[in-house]
Amino acid sequence: MNNNSLAFTALCNEYCATLERAAQMDERELVGNMARLLPRIYICAADLKEPTLDEEGYIDGYLQEETYDQIRLSLESVLGEDDTYLEVFESDMKYSDTPIGASLAEGLADLFQVFYNFIETVRDAPDELAAAAINAVHDDFKLVWGQTLTNIMRHIHSIYYNIDE
Repeated sequence: MNNNSLAFTALCNEYCATLERAAQMDERELVGNMARLLPRIYICAADLKEPTLDEEGYIDGYLQEETYDQIRLSLESVLGEDDTYLEVFESDMKYSDTPIGASLAEGLADLFQVFYNFIETVRDAPDELAAAAINAVHDDFKLVWGQTLTNIMRHIHSIYYNIDE
């Protein structure tokens, strides 16, 4: 793994550890942590580059549904009424006359699932498998979770800079 891949892995680990402690945080601490972590994760993910491999990478699903739900529920509890926000990048939005709501807790938990599964996949993996997992998480970033992350950052910014009002 190159330095950026190692940095990305470390940031994913820090993100997961932060969400695992979310129930002990107040909203300002949680949102502040996310305001600092999410942009760094985005930049590292956008810059991930591993050699092209003969076989496609795969990330196993390690996260249990109960753990996902526990993370999501603790986030909902900490975020309270700030959990829900209007989603403008939903594909169905162009066909809708009414706003589409999204859950910040669910989006953060979805990212937790991606990062948790990635970390578990690369933990103690040989270099070739770790490189394949890096490529897989980067492909998923481009197609799926990168948009989730940017949508969440928009709402995190709004909460963080308006929380005291």
